[in-house]
Formats: sequence, structure tokens, C-alpha cells
Amino acid sequence: MSTPYLKTHEIDQIGVITLNRESKRNALDESAIAEIDHYFSNIPPHIRVIVMAAQGDHFCAGLDLKEHHDQERSAVDFLRVCQGWHRAFDKIQHGGIPVIACLQGAVVGGGLELASAAHIRVADISTYFSLPEGTRGIFTGGGATVRTAKIITPNRMVEMMLTGRVMDVQEGLRLGLAHYVCNSPENPESAYEFALSLATKIAGNAPLSNYAIVSSINKISDMSATDGLFAEGLMAAVVQTGNDVQRRLNDFVNKRAHKVKPT
Repeated sequence: MSTPYLKTHEIDQIGVITLNRESKRNALDESAIAEIDHYFSNIPPHIRVIVMAAQGDHFCAGLDLKEHHDQERSAVDFLRVCQGWHRAFDKIQHGGIPVIACLQGAVVGGGLELASAAHIRVADISTYFSLPEGTRGIFTGGGATVRTAKIITPNRMVEMMLTGRVMDVQEGLRLGLAHYVCNSPENPESAYEFALSLATKIAGNAPLSNYAIVSSINKISDMSATDGLFAEGLMAAVVQTGNDVQRRLNDFVNKRAHKVKPT
């Protein structure tokens, strides 16, 4: 019986999933994508935030090229594989639950596509990024042309794919592939510890506000300005009349809420 690709556990309202294929640098095959799809299709109702970590020295080295080679898929077969990746990663990005990815080592090809679907990316100092599809004679199929290109610009993605160059964590931070760098002189915490602290903070937000933030902002950015402003107003009307709002606004009015200031 094969070992599950995902290990899962919970810490209060935080769901933790761990990519569990260390011997293959957590490469993604069809069964791995099916497990990711299943988890994000069946998130327990009490979970407020998900932390996505990885076993071993690497987050994810991308598509399992050996499986792809052995399958000798037709164009139609591989199109269906791509659609499976799209469905699974859409559920991460648009499922309404904030997802924090803990990155280390290789975040390459499909691994970068998986990380790009997360809402926050916390990187270990060892993290590096690459899109080597051009040098492999293949093309991205897990959503990079939509998600990753939106983060770093299409022109930068073209350059990365044509050259296959490896981008270190600091350049990834500057381009937005990582939001935080850990295990460094500036931030000595591990990526996992830091991600859990962020998850705890985010879990304390109003659930409806979290849902709106992770479900609507990327979709609104794909709309025309007129449609986007209308959709923003509708979402604000829904969120700001929610059950949790009056209590939080009352805390602010009565000076019990935290002040917004640099830390």
C-alpha cells in the first residue's frame, strides 16, 4: 500500500498539511494532486487557517517527470492532467480559507505553481525558485501562466522559463514569491514556527472577513475597473453587516482594540 502524499493534523483552528514524499523532493504525480484536491474539498468547518508544509529539505520539485515519461500521455490525456491541477489549486486559492505555505529548498516548476496558489508564503533561507520547463522541453500546466505570472509579471516568467535560471530566496522576496524569509539573522524563527504564529493571528480575524479577502481580491483584479468596484462594494456590504462586526467596532470605539502602529 502506497504512503499518502499528505500528512494532516490540526492545532486548534489551524489545519496543517505536510507534503510527504521526501525521497522524490515531494514531486507531484496524479495521486498527489488527487489527495490535495480531496483535502481542500473537505476542509472541516472549524478550521480557520491552513498551513502547508513539506517533509525533508525541499518544498516541492514540481511535476514527477518519471511518471510523466512512463505514462507517455497523449495531448488529450495531459490536458486532463492539467485540468486536475487547475481544479485542485483553484480550491486552495479560492476556497475561502487562508493558506500559508512554508517553503524550503526547491520550489521548482509545479512546486512554484502550488506555492503560488497559497495566500502567504513564508520561506526558509534555503529556498530557491525556478521554472525549468524550457530546458526540459515542456510547458507549465499547473496554473503558472495565471498565478505566478500575476505575482512576478509575465515578462519575468518568460525569462525564467527560457533561461531556466535559479532564483535565490532574496530575489524571490523582492519579486513577491515569498512574503517573509526565516531562519536568517533578521528573523531567526523557522519558517514553520513563523507560519504557525501568522496562522494563529489570522485565525483570530472575523471568518467572513478572511473569506472575503482570499476569495474576492484576486477575482476582482481580473475584472474591469467598473465591475471590480461594484463587486468590491457588494463584498463590503456583506462583510460589514456580519454578526462579528458590531462587537469588533465596539472594541474600537471603546479603545479596547489594538492600535495600528509599526512593530
